[in-house]
Amino acid sequence: MKQFAILILFSAFSFVAVPQKPGADWPVFRGTHNLTGYTASALPRSPALLWSLSTGEGSKSSPVISEGIIYFGNLKGSVYAVSPAGKVIWKKETGSPLEAPPVIHGDNLYIGAGDGVMRAFDKKSGRLIWSYSSDNQIVGSANIWISAKRSGLIFGSYDYYLHCVDLQTGKLIWKLETDNYVNGTPAVMNNRIVFGGCDGMVRIADPLTGRERNKFETGGYIAASPAISGEKAWFGDYDGNLYCLDMINGKMIWEVPAGKGSGAIMAIPAEGRNILVVGNEDKYLYCYKSGSGEPVWKFRTNGRITGSAVITPSGVLFGSMDGNIYILELQDGKKQWSFNAGAPVSSSPAVTEGRFYFLAEDGRLLAFGTK
Repeated sequence: MKQFAILILFSAFSFVAVPQKPGADWPVFRGTHNLTGYTASALPRSPALLWSLSTGEGSKSSPVISEGIIYFGNLKGSVYAVSPAGKVIWKKETGSPLEAPPVIHGDNLYIGAGDGVMRAFDKKSGRLIWSYSSDNQIVGSANIWISAKRSGLIFGSYDYYLHCVDLQTGKLIWKLETDNYVNGTPAVMNNRIVFGGCDGMVRIADPLTGRERNKFETGGYIAASPAISGEKAWFGDYDGNLYCLDMINGKMIWEVPAGKGSGAIMAIPAEGRNILVVGNEDKYLYCYKSGSGEPVWKFRTNGRITGSAVITPSGVLFGSMDGNIYILELQDGKKQWSFNAGAPVSSSPAVTEGRFYFLAEDGRLLAFGTK
């Protein structure tokens, strides 16, 4: 049975989610810091593979983009900066597997590793600027919170804590204890941090102090991250249940219970244009009305879907562990296009105007566009 715990009621701040602008950077692996995976960039109608870059090592990460340069890590512990033409600009070794996608802010790239260390690099040269050690592995991307009073890099660790460190120095600002691993990426919007964990809780915290405000208990592991917009948060759990939460009062707005044969939800829901799209380990991509949870369509692949989709004006873009990358129609989920990547795809895409990028699990970076 679901339980709701309200710790502190807090005032609402008006906010309208703004999609990633066409041609803009993709500094966090979901495009924007509220993790909705919604972009105004249109996809090519018939994309072509422009190039692929092999790293020689597997990857479970996702790429990000800043000033046209693509950044990502692999399981060997290498961090790459790659030009739009597919040429390596720099490569740095961390000595520890990198499952977490990087995040870019200003001149710096931040990435967490399996050794529990968060590292900051100069994005242009790859020079290590600082490192901060948690007490267990980091598998989710960090996120950025900026305010007039204080700014921070916020990330979870398997040490049961959500950490906030100074962007410039890596010094600890605060940390918030949970009851199990913090696997995903915290969503950040205005005065809220929203994150889930393997203790079955979604927590809402104050980014300035790290103080917990609300929490919502599902009873199942929350391996992925929430997407947040306005006053709502959407997330799934390891049991295959999908939720929409009111962030003001901590109450559930709607729930789609796991159906027979449903798998775990390891992906972050994509939200935009009043729809919600999320992949499942039962091999389906599901589409719902984001306000009500009413089903709209579903699309079956031949493999588990663990990466997160992106919603664009021209379609829904995602990869599957069947080795294919898909674009579906927004309205009915019919397939527009697919590409066999030759290896499982657990990456979330990075999208800029006229181009998109995926990482395959064999470590290749794939660039698509119009030839």
